[in-house]
Amino acid sequence: MERRGTDPDQYLQSLPEDVLDEMVGLDALITAAMPGRRRVVWEGTFWGGTQQTIIGYGDLVQERPGGATVEWFVVGLARQKNYFSLYVNATAGGRYLVADYAGKLGKAKVGSANVTFKRLADIDLAAIGKLVSRAHELSPPDR
Repeated sequence: MERRGTDPDQYLQSLPEDVLDEMVGLDALITAAMPGRRRVVWEGTFWGGTQQTIIGYGDLVQERPGGATVEWFVVGLARQKNYFSLYVNATAGGRYLVADYAGKLGKAKVGSANVTFKRLADIDLAAIGKLVSRAHELSPPDR
């Protein structure tokens, strides 16, 4: 995946009406929880080979096995075909931060660094806000 020059607000406005309000609401929540962080659209082939568009919040450089580094985002938001995805790449104590919030997020599927859910009504927005705020606190400032 690569950073694109697409304006995040323009990307949001291009979404179908049935998800537009929820995506705009999530974007506002994440933006408020990550003051001063860069907001960038990432597009391309994601792990597993799927094409995705993700709004990334904050800059992160992750080391990969073998010494390679990857530029990435601290938090990412994507609309998939049938659900929303929230990616949180911040870590605490050697593990992804999402694990600390797994039982607090509501009706969501929680992976190692991501949370997926079908509707905003299914999740606890206050808990999502706390998760994102904590990711902001634990991550280095944008470069």
